[in-house]
Amino acid sequence: MKGLISLSNKIMQRYLPDPFLFVVILTLAVFGLGLIFTESSSLEMVQYWGDGFWSLLAFSMQMVLVLVTGYVLASSPLFKRFLGFLASFAKSPGSAIVIVTVVSMIASWINWGFGLVIGALFAKELAKRVKGVDYRLLIASAYSGFVVWHAGFSGSIPLSIATDGHPFQDLIGVISTTETIFATSTLIIVAALFIVLPITNRMLMPSKEETITVDPELFNETAATLEKEAMTPADKLENSMILSIIVGVLGIVFLFSYFVKNGFALNLDIVNFLFLFLGILFHGTPKRFLAAVQEAIKGASGIVIQFPFYAGIMGMMTASGLAVVMSEAFVSISNDVTFYFFAFLSAGIVNFFVPSGGGQWAVQAPIMLDAAQTLDASVAKTAMAVAWGDAWTNLIQPFWALPALAIAGLKAKDIMGYCVIILVISGVVISLGLLFL
Repeated sequence: MKGLISLSNKIMQRYLPDPFLFVVILTLAVFGLGLIFTESSSLEMVQYWGDGFWSLLAFSMQMVLVLVTGYVLASSPLFKRFLGFLASFAKSPGSAIVIVTVVSMIASWINWGFGLVIGALFAKELAKRVKGVDYRLLIASAYSGFVVWHAGFSGSIPLSIATDGHPFQDLIGVISTTETIFATSTLIIVAALFIVLPITNRMLMPSKEETITVDPELFNETAATLEKEAMTPADKLENSMILSIIVGVLGIVFLFSYFVKNGFALNLDIVNFLFLFLGILFHGTPKRFLAAVQEAIKGASGIVIQFPFYAGIMGMMTASGLAVVMSEAFVSISNDVTFYFFAFLSAGIVNFFVPSGGGQWAVQAPIMLDAAQTLDASVAKTAMAVAWGDAWTNLIQPFWALPALAIAGLKAKDIMGYCVIILVISGVVISLGLLFL
């Protein structure tokens, strides 16, 4: 295993480009595939790319806020103590890897945005406290928990088809989450991953010679302070806890009202809202809060620049019909036994180019649902097969790793050597579940 890990890391370090170059190469690849497998012309493919380029602006801003508000919350004194308490249970590098995997999986199952941020921040806290743990594997383990998100409370596909008025209601009706997220087959796969992933990540620990650690001092932040007698009226406002408390309480009141009306229904906006106003309260003063924001925003450049390119790729994939061509190719070789497996596999491949659960479902659903009815297959299980495929290849898709990498201060190639192996192992677990449950 250690030899395999070493080889995988060396290959990724040598050949995996920066995520920006990766998305540029992916753009050119989709452009070429569109010309080969669809009837689109070069000019049409350029038009599809340009039309889609800005379609993820709102989502891009949400992802920037996931990173910024999560970092701000975690850098507050109170939350640091909480993460430190959790980290105190890790007494060795191996236990640190297991604990961060489990915590990340739980957080991602609750909400995908929550999991992305909490996992990376907790990994940093463990790196400060546990000597000899490989920092790259810590972050990879934290990111690996993301694989269960689409089988959890924020799964966009199962939640979509459980909502009255969804786009495919005339075809399949409304499918309750008891048949998708809380179906026995889904829960068994999730439980199996909760066992297999921590063990896998523990086994991925590199040899002592190849372990890369970080100096805990690099994570220590120092806060600038002003002498009270030197404060101007403006300085006093910036250092006033009263303003932070008033604004923070307003946010908490809204959240309380929201949860009373909607139950524990988390979405990306609510997660960001929660992180933001807890951050304001926990930092105590506007000055400390803004200093944390300024530090957090430094890591958002990758999201700002790369997400429009992925939106352009999605535009080419959907408008040209390339995503449909890929899906139909897998359906054509399926039967009533292998259909769920090939639906999973096709979704995993399409996810490289359309890294959005909702967007991917909009493209694949007509083909997959029609095939399910033709083969007399379960519509609910078909939807979950697509959902699992979407979540699965996120493990090696830099699009989703960007927030975690920004928090960690690492590059994609630093963790992808581990993520490739985790991808294979988790893929086997999910595939067996879809074939035999």
